[in-house]
Amino acid sequence: MGPETSTSTTSTDQFISTLEHGGTEYKYIDITKVTSPDAFDQLPYSIRVLLESVVRNCDGFQIKSEDIENVAQWKKTSQDGVEIRFKPARVVLQDFTGVPAVVDFAAMRDAVKALGGDPEKINPVCPVDLVIDHSVQVDFNRSEDAAKKNLEKEFERNNERFLFLKWGARAFQNMLIVPPGSGIVHQVNLEYLSRVVFDENHWLFPDSLVGTDSHTTMINGLGVLGWGVGGIEAEAVMLGQAISMVLPKVVGYKLTGVINPLATSTDVVLTITKNLRQMGVVGKFVEFFGPGVASLSIADRATISNMCPEYGATVGFFPVDNQSLEYLTQTARDKQKIKRVEKYLKTVGLFRDYSNENQDPHFSEVAELDLGSIVPSLSGPKRPHDRVAVKAMKEDFTQCLTNKVGFKGFGIPADKLSSSVKFAYDGKEYTMSHGSVVIAAITSCTNTSNPTVMLGAGMLARNAVQAGLTVPSYVKTSLSPGSGVVTYYLKDSGVLSFLEQLGFNVVGFGCMTCIGNSGPLPEEVDKAISDGDLVACGVLSGNRNFEGRIHSSTRANYLASPMLVVAYALAGTVMIDFEKEPIGTGTDGKSVFLRDIWPTRLDIQETEKKCVLPNMFKEVYSKIQEGNDQWKSLNAPSSILYPWNPESTYVQSPPFFKDMTIDLQSFKKIEDAHALLFLGDSVTTDHISPAGSISRSCAAARYLVKRGLKPRNFNSYGSRRGNDAVMARGTFANIRLKNKLVGHEAPKTIHIPTGEELDVFDAAMRYKDEGTQLIVVAGKDYGSGSSRDWAAKGPWMLGVRAVLAESYERIHRSNLIGMGIVPLQFLEGENADTYKLDGKEKFTVNLPDHVEPGMTIDITTSCGKKINCKVRFDTDVELTYFKHGGILNYMIRNIVS
Repeated sequence: MGPETSTSTTSTDQFISTLEHGGTEYKYIDITKVTSPDAFDQLPYSIRVLLESVVRNCDGFQIKSEDIENVAQWKKTSQDGVEIRFKPARVVLQDFTGVPAVVDFAAMRDAVKALGGDPEKINPVCPVDLVIDHSVQVDFNRSEDAAKKNLEKEFERNNERFLFLKWGARAFQNMLIVPPGSGIVHQVNLEYLSRVVFDENHWLFPDSLVGTDSHTTMINGLGVLGWGVGGIEAEAVMLGQAISMVLPKVVGYKLTGVINPLATSTDVVLTITKNLRQMGVVGKFVEFFGPGVASLSIADRATISNMCPEYGATVGFFPVDNQSLEYLTQTARDKQKIKRVEKYLKTVGLFRDYSNENQDPHFSEVAELDLGSIVPSLSGPKRPHDRVAVKAMKEDFTQCLTNKVGFKGFGIPADKLSSSVKFAYDGKEYTMSHGSVVIAAITSCTNTSNPTVMLGAGMLARNAVQAGLTVPSYVKTSLSPGSGVVTYYLKDSGVLSFLEQLGFNVVGFGCMTCIGNSGPLPEEVDKAISDGDLVACGVLSGNRNFEGRIHSSTRANYLASPMLVVAYALAGTVMIDFEKEPIGTGTDGKSVFLRDIWPTRLDIQETEKKCVLPNMFKEVYSKIQEGNDQWKSLNAPSSILYPWNPESTYVQSPPFFKDMTIDLQSFKKIEDAHALLFLGDSVTTDHISPAGSISRSCAAARYLVKRGLKPRNFNSYGSRRGNDAVMARGTFANIRLKNKLVGHEAPKTIHIPTGEELDVFDAAMRYKDEGTQLIVVAGKDYGSGSSRDWAAKGPWMLGVRAVLAESYERIHRSNLIGMGIVPLQFLEGENADTYKLDGKEKFTVNLPDHVEPGMTIDITTSCGKKINCKVRFDTDVELTYFKHGGILNYMIRNIVS
């Protein structure tokens, strides 16, 4: 918002300037005047965006003058862990996280009314863009109308959820909703929603945002500062709260050279992901600079920024340059607005020339990469930062087979390495063995925003078809573009038909295999994998390949460029050395090698120039808010309060505000708590609150069956995020969960008093009936992965009062606090092994009445052990949220009082 819409103090008036453009006068904050010219020139461009925001929003209450001073003196203060407050310009929600946000807002209206307040005061204060990225469930893949059939199925399954969101669009102000079937939220954000520079009542300021998906970071490729937050924190921002954050260190990542002809932007990002994960950039900004950046398209940069959560940084930022302006032109943005964007950004020192070293700011530390050194790569088989060069793939996978079970191992006995199973499918005989590819998906916002790799995949498919190559019919192939624009240029370039001939039919426009919506494999394929206990593979152009996420039958999953997805689909196995072994046999009976059909980067770029045109973007996005006939026909309620249906299995009023009082309640001590789970390292939000399909044998399934649903109508956890009963039962329901109390992979735990093995939900309910408090004990990087609010809401509903971990993923720790769960951390160098814990102890958390951010406390156990740990309330604001029982409780009390 502009200063005139906040309670701006006179101390910031001195920084207000005016700019004339097109006959109109605009106001703006001149951040070049906030500090000395030398000090300003040393500020990273990402920090300059933070500086503009704190100056513009300084009100002496939420954001104070010391926030301005701290950001302006970033070079010094970033070393001291200084806290600042930041108000982004807007919030982005996607379907799966948007539904619980709208549910919470609807429930907050109920709570405000119950406490005697005005429910209509619950409205987003800042602009909210909600894209119904409905995550395509691939029930239909190899057919011309696969996309139409899948979308019809989505409306059939999710009619109630879509109806609820349409109600939200009417009920709440400042909320723009993009209907289903339009595209992936991050690509729609990049191609359509991004402002780059806001014009609000003739105030100019940089576009910035937070989003409820961790891959919100993709927008940094366009020079828009944005990152993922938990849904709970996003809701607070929607209500006008500033984000409390520690002023980040900024890693400068220098790019030199140009990408070699055989490599792609996907190969670049997998290399960068590995490098930065090894450096350790969690909680830091990464800002790219150097002459190599100028050679990258905005789509290339967006691919790198999208993978930011996988390398662990808060953002991967590319300041705006001429390439950014050309992209705005290519995507049919208004020409006068583009000129205004350029004029404003150059005026305030936010426009970059990457070839000019004099514009390079000061960084906390610097890394460097020669783009020419990049080689074709994949990542896997279980983590996105485990990069493997294509030329080493066969050898690496062979080693993974025999390595002990872990991130790079499957523990296959030597006598089972040559296991194979013959099976019949589609009238043909096939043989499956370890490494056989059964899923090949061009999916996810990581790559489908990038015309270079999408056209490259199409051209590879064309060359393969012309050489007489085919993909085995049992391989589940699919293509899920990030927006309708992709199909335009694939058709115009003439390559879509060749992709379809290889089975890569368009199945829809949204997240897909990357989020676990690959759909069922043929029964014959599932049986062959099971009979042979085979390590079958998925190859996908996504960004997440954690265990159990892609498909329960694919133990190995590799991230790759769309071009390599096509290549491995043709080969039918990852056990191939493309340099030495042919990918198949052509119609002439001769061997065809991958190099024979691989399109050159120059050919791809020439095709891109001819076929990716502004009128395509204009055509697609001119009608995007209208939706299809099915969306138009939804008759949503028009009431201010939502008329909850108690029989609904999709949307229910959550219990978060039940029995809430206007006055703060005293903190209930955590005494003699049992560990609900005793976990190791790298427990992701997938393990805590799984996406994908609902298993027939889990607690959530039993709940749905009792309500008359058959398994075919279970749908996914993501689609049922608006129902707390389903999500509580889905918490810790991942089949790959490794709970040390159980000793094997399973969504199970031990009810410690009896020693009985139970589903996690059932054990939690038994503890609740017994009046026993619960904690979770975990290792490093607890809560990494997607920023799911239910990974905090679910444990809260199970009765978890605290988590004791070796370290946390940034967003998840925030989400825990947002739900009133205490995040505790072992001291540096210590963990559960240090204290010889077995998880069966009783834990008493000695939290004092007057807690301070970052203080050290102790936990005593029933075995007489005393554990020293740090309370991970990092700021006073986080502590305030906790005392209120969570962010939303705090907001309700503020509104009512």
